[in-house]
Amino acid sequence: MQEIDPKGTSRAYAFEMWMDAPMPMVTFFKTLQVSHLLRISRKTGMKFNMLMCWCIGKAASGMKEFYLLPVGKKLIRYERLAVNTIVANRQGEVSSCDIPFNQDLELFNKDYLELTRQTAETCLNHDLTDSMVIGTSALARYDIDGAVGMYSGIFNNPFLIWGKYKRRLRGTSLVVSFQFHHTQMDGAHAAGFLENLQKEILRI
Repeated sequence: MQEIDPKGTSRAYAFEMWMDAPMPMVTFFKTLQVSHLLRISRKTGMKFNMLMCWCIGKAASGMKEFYLLPVGKKLIRYERLAVNTIVANRQGEVSSCDIPFNQDLELFNKDYLELTRQTAETCLNHDLTDSMVIGTSALARYDIDGAVGMYSGIFNNPFLIWGKYKRRLRGTSLVVSFQFHHTQMDGAHAAGFLENLQKEILRI
């Protein structure tokens, strides 16, 4: 990771316009078709949430915007991506766990299982400060229509939230919200990412 001059990037105008905005975050909603992902989960025994996280990382990995992030008043370029998941720990609370993204699904799954287990047992967050982290929160037990993330003014990372998937006659769907900092990407980039996410879910 390294600090870069925004003027030398495609985000120069966005940096000037949105870095000092009181609310620079934008949220999109999309209904994803996840029947195929459920079949893969049942067939392989891999966790549905892990598969979602891998598809998120895969969809983001081909977009240069995801490797840039406004941090404080600086623009930082990262070499690697990670996907965060929220873990129920042994104290009955939740902890945060960053999983390094790997194009190899088997290796990503191995890291996911090991790191989430470690986080649950130690009750300590697992943070990867050298990666651009995509946040996620899966409220899988709850039937919600959507959620808008909180902007703390500290963390500008992109963030996805989803609840319980819904079974319909035409298949199983999942509503996701995607919050992003306008300095990092524009609406077209975000919409493209969500389209890529759907494609990755269908081709996994």
